[in-house]
Amino acid sequence: MKTQTEGAVREGARPDGAGRQPRIAFRSGLQQLLAFGSLIGLVIFFSLASGNFFQFSNIVGILLSTAVIGVLALGSTFVIISGGIDLSVGTVMTLCSVLAGVFITFWGLPIPVGVAGGILTGALCGLVSGFAVSRMRVPPFIATLAMMMIAKGLALVISGAKPVYFTHTPVFSKISLGSVLGSVIPGFDIPNAVLIFFLMAILGGILLSRTILGRYTFAIGSNEEATRLSGVNVRAWKMAIYTVTGMFTGVAGILMASRLNSAQPALGMGYELEAIAAVVIGGTSLSGGKGTIVGTVIGALIMSVLTNGLRILSVPQEWQTVVIGFVILLAVYLDILRRRNA
Repeated sequence: MKTQTEGAVREGARPDGAGRQPRIAFRSGLQQLLAFGSLIGLVIFFSLASGNFFQFSNIVGILLSTAVIGVLALGSTFVIISGGIDLSVGTVMTLCSVLAGVFITFWGLPIPVGVAGGILTGALCGLVSGFAVSRMRVPPFIATLAMMMIAKGLALVISGAKPVYFTHTPVFSKISLGSVLGSVIPGFDIPNAVLIFFLMAILGGILLSRTILGRYTFAIGSNEEATRLSGVNVRAWKMAIYTVTGMFTGVAGILMASRLNSAQPALGMGYELEAIAAVVIGGTSLSGGKGTIVGTVIGALIMSVLTNGLRILSVPQEWQTVVIGFVILLAVYLDILRRRNA
């Protein structure tokens, strides 16, 4: 063990190691630039294909549809950079919205308390998944798959397999569909859900680039064993990473329930795949150790623009799914190529 550690130190001390960080930063910036170029290309293509695409109302609709998937993707970014995966974010999102509905509608709690309860539910689910991965040594795929089923079952049981409507609290829908900016700037009616999405992106960027949580997230994803040997409590930080993902998932659940003005216990399945796709399209490596919040935001926008553009062009729903599937496959293949070149 001592020899391995000393070898790692010598490896890190080589003169050529000093140039690695600039090269990695250059690759990361190039990937973001390519993703952004793809987004601009899609916008131009669909704008030329249909005059209805580049209208203010449609652009607002794209941003609104991006909000939920985007927040889910922001949370998933942390787990994927750490070298893990979370397949439960879709159904956990549903469970969070159902419990928020129960707190507000059935229990009569104030809306802020219900919202906090929904977000804390997501954090608790993330903590449980993190405990299973770090303490019980269950592979992330299996642990989060189990949490997916648990969350789905609990959402159906708690709601009685029926939607929970916020009919007596119409203010709740304003969380997503209201417009704080519109009240300040007349005619600039951007839904609050879009504003919340970008605020969560800023928060995610700060956590990932300016805090010890972010540094350890990258370190664990790059080389978990070396991070452990350096004295970092990897198990505890893994639990923290999954908990943060759960909190973002809880926010997505609140946005979804507010947008629909109801908590739909049957929703959720499939959202995790779209969130992971957005993360990978944005340049985050599935092998861990590399990724950015900006890239994830771009990836989520690409997914929404593609879906919206295909819908405007009257492409059948089943073919939309096929196209998105090919895009996901291409994104993963490009990630494999990047790793080979690295």
